[in-house]
Amino acid sequence: MILGRLRGAHFTRNIVVYLMPLAAFSLAGYFRFATHLIPHYTSDVDPSPYFGLLLLTTFLWAIIAEHYELASIENHFSPNGKLRRALKACLATYIAVLAITFFYRDTTFSRVFMWLSGLNLFLFTLLMQTIFSWVWAGDGSRHRARVDVLIVGADEFAERVAESLSSDPIAPCSIRGHVKLPGQVCTVENRQLYELSHIENLAIGNGIDDVIIAIPPNLLGQLPELRRQLSPLCVPMRLVLDVGVPVDSRQRLFALGDLLMLALQTTPAESALYVVLKRAFDLSFSAAVLIFAAPVFILLALLIRLSSPGPIIFVQQRVGLNGKVFSMYKFRTMSVSPREQSDSRWTVKNDPRCTPIGRILRQTGLDELPQFFNVFMGDMSVVGPRPERPLLVQKFMQSVGNYNRRHYLKVGITGWAQVNGWRGDTSIEKRIEYDLYYVRHWTLTFDLLIVLLTLIRGFTDKNAY
Repeated sequence: MILGRLRGAHFTRNIVVYLMPLAAFSLAGYFRFATHLIPHYTSDVDPSPYFGLLLLTTFLWAIIAEHYELASIENHFSPNGKLRRALKACLATYIAVLAITFFYRDTTFSRVFMWLSGLNLFLFTLLMQTIFSWVWAGDGSRHRARVDVLIVGADEFAERVAESLSSDPIAPCSIRGHVKLPGQVCTVENRQLYELSHIENLAIGNGIDDVIIAIPPNLLGQLPELRRQLSPLCVPMRLVLDVGVPVDSRQRLFALGDLLMLALQTTPAESALYVVLKRAFDLSFSAAVLIFAAPVFILLALLIRLSSPGPIIFVQQRVGLNGKVFSMYKFRTMSVSPREQSDSRWTVKNDPRCTPIGRILRQTGLDELPQFFNVFMGDMSVVGPRPERPLLVQKFMQSVGNYNRRHYLKVGITGWAQVNGWRGDTSIEKRIEYDLYYVRHWTLTFDLLIVLLTLIRGFTDKNAY
C-alpha cells in the first residue's frame, strides 16, 4: 500500500515533468502562429522542424530535469531551492537547445516562439510544484485515506519511525500497534502492544495494510527468523534501514545481480547531465581548439625546440576523477630537471628553472594547450578543479580537511579557483574552498561562466607565473 502510493506519486510526477516541453511548445505555437496577438511576418510555417525541435528539447529537458531532481518527491518538500532549481533547469535546457540549433542552418526558428516556449516551460514548472504542493501537503492531502500499518519493534527507534509515518505527506499512516520483540526495552506509550505470539490472531480481519519492521542494526541477523514468524500476516512487509549515518534522498537502494546495495555516498559525476552533456561539451570544445589552434601548436612547438634543449611536451602524473592517476600533457616551460625535483616542487615567482619562452607561456596560459588532448581522451574536463601531483595530494590530504572531495568530479584545464586568482603559489586552503564550492554547485551554465571568465582574466592574472 505504501509502496504503491509512492510509485504512483513518482510515476505521475515523472509523466508531468517530461510532458512539460510538449505543453510549453503547444501554448507557444498557439500564441505565435494561431492568433493575431503577435504580428506574423509569414503565414507559411513548416511545422516539421518544430517537431524535431520538440524532440530535442524533450530529450535535453529529461536529462537536465533529472539532474536538478525536478521529479523528485523528496526534494519537493525541501524548504529552499525549488524556484532556483526550476530556473536553472529551464536556462540550462534552452542554452543547450540554442547552442545546438545555432549549427542547424536548414531552418530558422521563430525567436518569439523560442522565448515563449522557454517562459512557458518555467511557468509550467512552477505551476506543477504548486499543484503537487496542494495535493500532497495542502488541503488535498486531507481527503486521502490513511494507510493502516503494524510496526514490528517497540523501542525508541520504532517510535521515531511511527512518528515519521504518521506525518508523511504522500502516504500518511495510521499506526494500528507495535509488536514487542523478546528482550526489547519497550518505550511505546498510548498505542496497542502485541507479542510475537499474537501474530496468528492478527492474520485474519486485522485491517492492516502494511507491516513495517523497525529494528536496530544488531538484530538484522535475526531477520530471516523474524520474517518466518511474521509470515501469517498476508500483507506487504517493509524494513526500515537504520545504518547509523545520515542518508539523504539522493542515496538509493539498488540491486546488482543477486546483491542488494545502499548507495551511501554519491557524486555529481554519476548524474546523467554530467555524463552526457558535460562530456559532449568537452568533446566539441576540445576538438574545436585542437583543430583551429593547430597553427599555434606548431609555432609554439618550434619556439620551445629552438629556445632550450629537451622535449617539447612535458608529461607528468596527476590525480584525476575518483583518485585515478593519469599522464597530463603541457608545453615544456622549464629546463629539464630530475623527475624527483619536478614532482615535488611548486613553481614560484621568478623561478630560475623557467625558460624565457616558458615564462611567457605560463603567464598567458598557453602552456596548458596540450591538455585539450587530455580532455578529448576523457582524462580531464575543460572545467574542473586543477589536477595535482600524487605526492602533493597525499600531503594535502593530511593537512587540508575534505581535500580529496575535489576528485568527485573530473579535473579541468581551468576552474572556479583559478578564475578567482587562486593559482600558483597561493593559499591551498582558499583554493580547496573554491574547488569544493564548484563540486557542490556544478552545473553546465556554471562551466560556461568559468570558461568566459577564463577568456577575460586568463591573460592578466598576477599569480600566473
